[in-house]
Amino acid sequence: MELTYTAPVEEVEEHMDAHLAWLDGHYASGTFLASGRKVPRQGGIILAAGASRAEIERIAEEDPFTVAGVCSYRIVEFLATRTSSYLAPVRESLPG
Repeated sequence: MELTYTAPVEEVEEHMDAHLAWLDGHYASGTFLASGRKVPRQGGIILAAGASRAEIERIAEEDPFTVAGVCSYRIVEFLATRTSSYLAPVRESLPG
C-alpha cells in the first residue's frame, strides 16, 4: 500500500495521532507487517498480508488520512514467493 500526501505535511500532521491508532489496530489484527514514511517525506508505505484486494481497499478508505482528504492510496498486489525467515508465515507459492 503506497500512500501519497495530497495536502501539506502540516495538515497531514493534524491527523497523525488518529492515523497511528488506525495502524496499531491493523498491526494487532495481523494484517500489517511493516510501515513507514517515504524519503523524501511525501507519504508512506504499508506492507500488508492475509487480506483480499477488496479488503485492503476498504482498509485504505478507513485510514483517517483518507477520510480527512490528505492522502491517496495506490494498492500493488504481489506474490511474496521469497521472504526472510521472519516473514516465512506469509510466504506464497506461484499458482499452478
